[in-house]
Amino acid sequence: MPVTGPGTPPGGALGRRLDGEPEPQTPGRRPHPGPPPADATRYTSAFSGSLPPSGTPARRPRPRPVDPPTEIIKPVDDDYDDEYDDYDDYEDDVPPPRTDSAARRTVRTVGELLITFGLVILLFVVYEVYITDLISAGKQDDATHALDDKWGANTVQADPQRQAQYDLVEGEAFAKMYIPAFGPDFKFSIVEGTSDKHLEIGPGHYVNTALPGAPGNFAVAGHRVGKGAPFNDLDLLGACDAIIVETRTEWFVYRMLPKASEVAGWAQSDKAKNPKCGKVSPLGAPYDKTVGQEIVLPTQGEVIDAVPHFEGEVPQAQQVALLTLTTCHPRFSDRQRLIVHAVLTQGYPKAEGFVPEEFKEQ
Repeated sequence: MPVTGPGTPPGGALGRRLDGEPEPQTPGRRPHPGPPPADATRYTSAFSGSLPPSGTPARRPRPRPVDPPTEIIKPVDDDYDDEYDDYDDYEDDVPPPRTDSAARRTVRTVGELLITFGLVILLFVVYEVYITDLISAGKQDDATHALDDKWGANTVQADPQRQAQYDLVEGEAFAKMYIPAFGPDFKFSIVEGTSDKHLEIGPGHYVNTALPGAPGNFAVAGHRVGKGAPFNDLDLLGACDAIIVETRTEWFVYRMLPKASEVAGWAQSDKAKNPKCGKVSPLGAPYDKTVGQEIVLPTQGEVIDAVPHFEGEVPQAQQVALLTLTTCHPRFSDRQRLIVHAVLTQGYPKAEGFVPEEFKEQ
């Protein structure tokens, strides 16, 4: 029977070396235990408490894959039929449209007519103010070119001993007008006649009134709004402002007479001392009612008489050479007439390259 004692390995066998030989025993020393049983070197997992054999690297446990959470898809409720059922119920609840009363239809009709009428008026104003300006500008250009061609074809020089001759044809230009106070762009050809079709071309000469530079009253009409509006700013002219008229052979310079408020004390006024007013003064009888600016009714045709506002006869030799400009007043209305009277102060024969000094007045 094998001898056992403290430190004897299980089974009672003595320790042996790996080569099979018995391991020598040392007195007082516990014998080295032999190799452990085969099942002692086995280990199950990191949680069993056993260790792997000496010299064997520890193996990490492979992580367990984590499954994604399960997505729960709600079932689709088929409730379209219920929605349409609700819509059908809504249609059943809508009351039928009300029938308009006669008063409502009348008010609506009147409103539509007023709107239409307003649009027509607006279009008419646009036409009168803007479109007719473009049309008249084209007609004015044609009349000016025709006049230039006529003047260019005739090279006869002015004869101071003879009265200027004019070829007056209604609707055709025979002279030009300039107002330096309105800027260098103000220039219009004057046509013969004052009918609507004539004034669409430009300022029109009153038939049977005096001619430029001659004794009497050279009267010219023009529009104030639309159709070129040559006299739009006529109310802005002041006493002594120049109005220049060009004919085929001469330049004529007219200057506006003093206004009614300036007649009294004119000789002592500062304006009368201005050099350009040297030949301008109240005219006196029979022109004591003839002032630089006045507003009259359309029926007061006496403003274009040879001697305005005078009922008697004045011999032509005693008549003053006047220029009278007429236009509508106020703007956008023909209720009245704005009148400007000017007196002839200077005349120059035309010569090549000559321009009157009055053009420099601004």
